[in-house]
Amino acid sequence: SAIIRYITGYYSAVRPHWYNGGLTPNESERLYYLQSNAVASFS
Repeated sequence: SAIIRYITGYYSAVRPHWYNGGLTPNESERLYYLQSNAVASFS
């Protein structure tokens, strides 16, 4: 149970990942939505 909380809490959301350019998954998702909203409001 503690391991699952660690993986889903810190490791998956907060820990930087190399495939995101060193960003955390949360930060990568935030940047994605900022960019997609900019494109949506442009059209």
